Amino acid sequence: MGPRVLIAEDDQRLRAMVRRGLHYAGFEVIEAGDGETALALALEQRPDLVILDIAMPKLDGLAVCRALRRSSRVPILMLTARGEVADRVSGLREGADDYLVKPFAFQELVARLEALARRSGLELAEVLTWGDLRLVPEDGEVTRGERPVELTPRERELLELLMRHPGQVLSTGLIWERVWGEDRSGSSNALNVALSGLRRKLGDPAPVETVRGVGYRLGGSRP
Repeated sequence: MGPRVLIAEDDQRLRAMVRRGLHYAGFEVIEAGDGETALALALEQRPDLVILDIAMPKLDGLAVCRALRRSSRVPILMLTARGEVADRVSGLREGADDYLVKPFAFQELVARLEALARRSGLELAEVLTWGDLRLVPEDGEVTRGERPVELTPRERELLELLMRHPGQVLSTGLIWERVWGEDRSGSSNALNVALSGLRRKLGDPAPVETVRGVGYRLGGSRP
């Protein structure tokens, strides 16, 4: 799993959106809906990165940031609904490393977190995604939506191959070479068995399409 991120935001819908997006981007996520909970989680679980909304109940983001800086150098990204210079300066003076004004593009949030992670020497896990499919090659974790999918090693290798060539039709011969290697002495039905198991476990709509007479590909489109 990638770096652990604490997201402290009292807007439940926004927090849920960020949680899902960061999960797909390869981050492990813990969350809090108020400043007191955020501070307690940050001190107890020691996340690698922290996202703090400035306007939170019980303790605001500036107070949480100030308290964390007494004992921690964890990278902190502040969120604010206002773009005034005074708000940005206050956050930076309390020890925040970066800030982002709401509403924001999720891709920018991820880019800023990745930059903070790199500056802190954190390793970012590679994550492959296609639609609601997600695969982490490092540990073999596969999810569809928020549902974990248990695959056999062959099924996982087949899915990874297809996800590394999104939308591209891969021939049966190429799949044999990449997944089974040069040894084709096993059952000629092995590919069909792996494909059948993969489709069944991923569920409907089946993302793996057969292109008759050519090969196979991931169907549909990215979100």
